[in-house]
Amino acid sequence: MILSRNLSEAFNAQVNAEMWSSNLYLSMSVYFQKAGLNGFAHWMKKQAAEELEHAHKLIDYALDRGGDITIGQINVVPTGWGNPLEVFEHVYKHECYVSELIDKLVDIAEADKDHASRDFLFWFVREQVEEESTAKEIVDQLKNYGECHYAIMDHRLGKR
Repeated sequence: MILSRNLSEAFNAQVNAEMWSSNLYLSMSVYFQKAGLNGFAHWMKKQAAEELEHAHKLIDYALDRGGDITIGQINVVPTGWGNPLEVFEHVYKHECYVSELIDKLVDIAEADKDHASRDFLFWFVREQVEEESTAKEIVDQLKNYGECHYAIMDHRLGKR
């Protein structure tokens, strides 16, 4: 089965969103590195690479299924951030948003009765559960530990 035009367009939008997410996390990494929080920067750099991998995974699948992939313009990402807690609160909200985007992709696959795409997309559904959980855990720890423990969190996140 070839991807429908609707699903191809949705895949293109998701590829763009994943690439934007990669740039977002790279921007956060730069911000942390400038602040001397190299562990936080390392975690964000890994996250940026993971988002780019997601884009590649979507591209490869869509092309394998005869979809029409076009790499579009990636909008500018923010460059200024607050303290680590504020940054990770933003990460958590962003991951929740990405989960909504993935759910919409699944809805389109279901409407198209494209079972292979639906099955493929469930990997992303499960991935988003993990992404949200990880971000929420870091937010909770930053809230519980407070600013005086940023060095501990920086060390821990640097081990990712």
